[in-house]
Amino acid sequence: MALHYLEFERPIAELETKIEELSKLSETAGPDAFEAEIEGLRARAQKMRRDAYSNLDAWQKTQVARHPDRPHFVDYLADVIDDFVELHGDRAFGDDQALIGGLGRLRGRPVVVIGHEKGRDTATRVKHNFGYARPEGYRKAVRLMELAERFGLPVLSFIDTAGAYPGIASEERGVAEAIARSTEKCLMLGVPNIAIITGEGGSGGAIAIAGTNRVLILEHAIYSVIAPEGANSILWRGARSGADAARAMKISAQELLAMNIVDRIVPEPVGGAHSDRETTMRNVADALEQELAGLDGLSPEALKKARADRFYAIGRTLQ
Repeated sequence: MALHYLEFERPIAELETKIEELSKLSETAGPDAFEAEIEGLRARAQKMRRDAYSNLDAWQKTQVARHPDRPHFVDYLADVIDDFVELHGDRAFGDDQALIGGLGRLRGRPVVVIGHEKGRDTATRVKHNFGYARPEGYRKAVRLMELAERFGLPVLSFIDTAGAYPGIASEERGVAEAIARSTEKCLMLGVPNIAIITGEGGSGGAIAIAGTNRVLILEHAIYSVIAPEGANSILWRGARSGADAARAMKISAQELLAMNIVDRIVPEPVGGAHSDRETTMRNVADALEQELAGLDGLSPEALKKARADRFYAIGRTLQ
């Protein structure tokens, strides 16, 4: 599979192209002909990648969060959640595949899992509406959270969406009300709930399933009220750029943690989550397991109070 390099990775791409060319030459010239040169270039490429990813700005992190090879929700279902059984429909209109949910196990522990899925290729992107959930998606989320509460199961939310679907049909079916109901249900749950932002956390489409006891975020994910391009269009009439907006909005994991908007940053491998899926999945599973353990034993009232205190603290921080 061809590697997809981001704009800031062009120098690394050029170096790795040279490595590939030398590797092909060594096949005809002999395995040891360019061994020293190849190893030297590989070490240099690794250092360049390490240096680049340790100094990403908000716009570069936005690019990494949107990387086409970044793990999707279906990947987390395959690698982090065992025995997953998908549950369909909102029992009112239909089954929105931009937001998937069901029952499963996290390292043996029964959980209810909800998450956005963007799709990987043309067919799956159309199927999942590019991760833009419609009202029935959020009403399905409410149904699943009610099921979790009925059976005393914790809820895990995996967030990766640019926002809720803004089309006419979505508005006609009450997307704002559906988002509000889903947010309310999150906040009032009597069971533990944890959200993790794995890519983009955009607007109400994200917050609808992120009103949780703990909000985690992957190291190079983003979380914002609007996409940087949209902020540029609204605030500056398109006179500046998405990069300018991203830097001004403070949407990176590190900035969000400093403002108490998120509670924990889950580290990614050097090169981003897409560069080492196995390590990413292990880090996510470890973090979720640890956070769930920290919520064990709390009563429904204590969980609700802790959740309320968490969100009220954000306002105090920003004053």
